Amino acid sequence: MHFSRTLQLAMITALLLLWSGQETSAGQVLATSHKQRPGGAAADNSFTLLRPADNGLIKSQPGQPGNVLGNSESDLLTRRISARSAVVVEAHSGRLLYALNPDLPRQPASTIKVLTGLIALESLRDSELVPTSKRAAGMPRSKIYLQQGRSYRAGDLINATLLRSANDATVALAEKIAGSERAFARLMTSKARAMGATNSFFVNSNGLTAAGQQSTARDLALILHQAMQRPEFSRRIGSSSAQTAFGQTLRTNNRALWQIDGAEGGKTGFTRAAQQTYVGKFKRGNNELLIALMGSNTMWDDVGNLVEFGFRQLANAPLVAAAPVDSAFTRRNFGSGSVALTVLSDAGKSSL
Repeated sequence: MHFSRTLQLAMITALLLLWSGQETSAGQVLATSHKQRPGGAAADNSFTLLRPADNGLIKSQPGQPGNVLGNSESDLLTRRISARSAVVVEAHSGRLLYALNPDLPRQPASTIKVLTGLIALESLRDSELVPTSKRAAGMPRSKIYLQQGRSYRAGDLINATLLRSANDATVALAEKIAGSERAFARLMTSKARAMGATNSFFVNSNGLTAAGQQSTARDLALILHQAMQRPEFSRRIGSSSAQTAFGQTLRTNNRALWQIDGAEGGKTGFTRAAQQTYVGKFKRGNNELLIALMGSNTMWDDVGNLVEFGFRQLANAPLVAAAPVDSAFTRRNFGSGSVALTVLSDAGKSSL
């Protein structure tokens, strides 16, 4: 009898220990899904558990480590920035100077408006009139408060998309081009894939949080890189302000244009699920950098740190020569490899 009771206690104790070990292991998986040091080890006390709002919206599989070149300065940068994923790319050679989880899919927020603006610029004439539906007018902020039933010049709406991050302008453009925002999002995904951004999938035109919508730091940098090869796109996104035909002055949200030396253009983004996101291009002398980050809590500090790190690396030729090349950034036949888009006929729109 005594032996039986002892055996029962031993079995209960073993089960409790096994359960405790599984619980600890699950906690470690959550902890390491946020941000990783080089080699895949979680940064001490630096992780943030995903909020309930993130569930089902963010894929949490680990990406690649941050220390691409394996030097102490990139280790320090990884500890200094708050972003969950980031890349620094030398624009001419496609050399990846820094990467923290570059292929980790996340909600991209308004950085996808780079692609929306590019497609609209390729599809519409500046003077072409774009009507405003009830749905477009009803988009949440940020917006320029388009009036339902009124038509606006496409050029003004493109500027509103790129400078003011106007959600109402993106939907109006999407509906004009493809008949519906959902159909336009499918065009966006096809366009991104043609550019080489294969880890991106779009559900809407403006980056508002949506199940299934995703991009990566590497993809955002690649999309901006190819968009900036279009002189008209580069001119618009690099402007600090633009005047509309209906009397509004559109001022950019991209503070980097006046705060960071060499800023050529970029796009900010924020939603609760995405946190702060950014993609931008910077030039000093003959050197050009592409910067992208996702999931930041201190975006402008992170952007500044990534830019200064990148230009310091470029001063060390042997170090740069050792950086891996991403061939997607070295494509020169962007025009022939992209998806040709025009405003669809009613029949074309209904087929999407």
